[in-house]
Amino acid sequence: MIRSMTAYASGEHSTPWGTLGCELRAVNHRFLELGVRLPEELRAFEPQLREGVAAKVSRGKLDLVLRLRPAEGVDALQVNEAMLDQLAALADTFDARLPNLRTEFTELLQFPGVLQSKSVDPAAMQAAVLALLDDVLTGFIAAREREGGKLVAAILERVDGIARLAGEVRGMMPAIREGQRARLEARIADLAQPLDPGRLEQELVLWLQKLDVDEELDRLDSHIDEIRRVLAQREPVGRRLDFLLQEFNREANTLGSKSVDRRTSQAAVDLKVLIDQVREQVQNLE
Repeated sequence: MIRSMTAYASGEHSTPWGTLGCELRAVNHRFLELGVRLPEELRAFEPQLREGVAAKVSRGKLDLVLRLRPAEGVDALQVNEAMLDQLAALADTFDARLPNLRTEFTELLQFPGVLQSKSVDPAAMQAAVLALLDDVLTGFIAAREREGGKLVAAILERVDGIARLAGEVRGMMPAIREGQRARLEARIADLAQPLDPGRLEQELVLWLQKLDVDEELDRLDSHIDEIRRVLAQREPVGRRLDFLLQEFNREANTLGSKSVDRRTSQAAVDLKVLIDQVREQVQNLE
């Protein structure tokens, strides 16, 4: 399904170490640009987080924020009972040899290994972080698809308008060509020196060829079919549509430059307005 580039999603997971929170937001961008903000405890997982986002998102300027709210007691210090028993046995052994030896309690706590903080399993923490990211990405992509559906509807409405204008121009061209031919013949008839009939017909044909827009209208019809086909695909199409709209604009410009009638001139302006509105919507597509 077609996706918008703008979206927001968030989520939380409870873990043995606390509550993990994640936010992911995005705005338009030509390429994929990902900014990541992590607490120090999660800094080691940044490469995996970037890979996880890049696997599911192709365009947009994204901000990924993760937070860890420690559970109560997680940061509390614990006494290593086995280490303390070993130190007590050593104290009893040296007590007879060194009767004046005194050990302060605070010095004992400073001995390496006596006090320990609750350990965190890095593999389990990584799995929890990536599971949360996967849930947030699911919501993020769903939001993009909902917004993308609205954009597609708006684009197709304007594409229908372009098709209608192209049909109107095609329908009025025979009358416009006939009118131009009659007008040119009237002007030639007013000349003091009559022209050779063969030369006159040749000039008329050349003049009318310069006004012919059938080729431009055919290409415009082809572009309309292509944009409808592309919008039915289930993959990122933003860049392809950017290029296609350049072709739309080229045909509209040519129609305007060849126009010799107020109606076709107005149609060319209306086409450019619709094409520009489509371009604005396409800039939001992934």
